Amino acid sequence: MKILITGPSRGIGRAAALRFLEEGHEVVGIDVLEPSIDHPRYTHFRTDVRDAGALPALEGVGVIFANAGRQNSGDDIGHDLVGAMNVVEKYMHDPALRSVLFNASASAVSGQEFPEYAAAKAGLLGYMKNTAIRLAPRQVTVNALCLGGVATASNAPVMDDPALWERIMDVTPMKKWMSEDEVCDWIEFLTLTNRSMSGQSLLIDNGEYDLRATFVWPEG
Repeated sequence: MKILITGPSRGIGRAAALRFLEEGHEVVGIDVLEPSIDHPRYTHFRTDVRDAGALPALEGVGVIFANAGRQNSGDDIGHDLVGAMNVVEKYMHDPALRSVLFNASASAVSGQEFPEYAAAKAGLLGYMKNTAIRLAPRQVTVNALCLGGVATASNAPVMDDPALWERIMDVTPMKKWMSEDEVCDWIEFLTLTNRSMSGQSLLIDNGEYDLRATFVWPEG
């Protein structure tokens, strides 16, 4: 199957791309960064998802994983919400499409973290519902992951600071964060195995936001 992933050059997007490649799928990546994957079944387009006119022409897309986004970038609405909308609107009419998955955030549910980021991710959930309604007659599933803490390089500012990490663990009931590999288990299940759940946002956060909501980040 052809899997389209935005933001595959690092973090969760890269981990998901590698997982799908390992499973024998073809992966197409769209990112503003240079490719970080060298594989015969991987194709990379370097472009900004905020520019709908710059998105490549693709055919046979079976899965869309709208993952690209920024945090506290000065344009989180553009990167996280508008970019995802551009991508899905561009490729949702492909007759091969069977699932769409958005990488939202626990912030969409809790309202924690940076204001524009929380607003962008919350907007993504509304758009996900709208897309699910439109694609339901074609039996295309559309869902969103609302992840809490994930051990990625982008979270190094808190993971590498013992004092901040201790504060996070103090308010995380399960005393851990997700690994990228665990996130990929969810991505794979929701896009390839699931055929009946649609229009849902899954909060997966080790109880961090839902049970004891807080947000820890370096000051300044």
